[in-house]
Amino acid sequence: MQLSALLTLLPAVLAVPATVGRRDEPAPLLTPAAESIVAGKYIVKLKDGVARISSDAVVSEFGSKADHVYEHTFKGFAGSLTEEELKALRDHPDVDFIEKDVIMSINGIIEQHAAPWGLGRMSHRNKSNATYRYDSSAGEGTCVYIIDTGVDTKHPEFEGRATWLKSFISGEESDGNGHGTHCAGTIGSKAYGVAKKAKLFAVKVLSNSGYGTNSAVLSGMDYVAKDSKTRKCPKGHVASMSLGGGYSAAMNQGAANLVKSGVFLAVAAGNDNQDAKDYSPASEPTVCTVGATNSDDTRAKFSNYGKLVDIFAPGSNILSTWPNGNTRSLSGTSMAAPHIAGLAAYLSALGGQTSPAALCKKIQDTATKGALKDVPSGTVNLLAYNGNGA
Repeated sequence: MQLSALLTLLPAVLAVPATVGRRDEPAPLLTPAAESIVAGKYIVKLKDGVARISSDAVVSEFGSKADHVYEHTFKGFAGSLTEEELKALRDHPDVDFIEKDVIMSINGIIEQHAAPWGLGRMSHRNKSNATYRYDSSAGEGTCVYIIDTGVDTKHPEFEGRATWLKSFISGEESDGNGHGTHCAGTIGSKAYGVAKKAKLFAVKVLSNSGYGTNSAVLSGMDYVAKDSKTRKCPKGHVASMSLGGGYSAAMNQGAANLVKSGVFLAVAAGNDNQDAKDYSPASEPTVCTVGATNSDDTRAKFSNYGKLVDIFAPGSNILSTWPNGNTRSLSGTSMAAPHIAGLAAYLSALGGQTSPAALCKKIQDTATKGALKDVPSGTVNLLAYNGNGA
């Protein structure tokens, strides 16, 4: 529902905050672990199970300056709040928590030289084989959402299978950064993709500079949860998010609910050589969190780790698509996550649609075990493999 419609709905209940009983304790006001907090901007999450009439009333009363309204991953909104409005919302019985909006960014690092070794590695148990072996189904019948900086959908490598859906960055309707196009190429381009017949859908939540707000990313996930319910994808729905920031309860809740809606979600573990538990959405247990490896089967020195990392995939010097018909090599867990998104689409096309949890477990069960070096204790030693038998 659009905000304009919400504001005209049920005028008789606009006084709800003044008439309902107040809670014993104010709703939590959370501050994510991030360096850049957006002053005066907040994400308001309503309690699960709140009646539609109540949630509409809260948004109508307080959301006149809302930048985003959430309906599908969770009920709530994000935007500017005065101190008075903030206090009133924290006292409202239907509010679960409020979180300060922060800046998050892509997880890629540009490198000068590279070779497309990742596909070969994922289709063989042993390293040093550049041949990519895959089933001819190649992800056909699946839909993959790239929640990122956008995608150059006209790149010839996508063969007409890429579609621009939505931008949540004002005034930006293309991938002026390149990061999203690169990720999409690893997922499903003709030469560089894991799932070469998957359909690709661009949802822009990060600006051309590679940055965005948690609130915009949440809007992207909310949009995908809605779109996936009506888009015909007989073999399943997959999403890839190569972005992240400090721990955020709102971000993790949005990611969890996107998965709950039936969308497999691959996310980057992060590039700080730290435990992924302190990062979002990487720390959300229900997503498939991906660490990065080098071509010598060593954990990439930048890759985050920890018990919340589900799988490792190639993420160093990855050659893929770049805007305007170009290619470029990048490194980062941003490059590893799309390998897993592509693998999820590939396996779904082979075996049929299954739950996101079952699909992540299948990826783990199929993986090459114990092949990686420099994997800290308590972190899985699993390298993605497509199961082709080589």
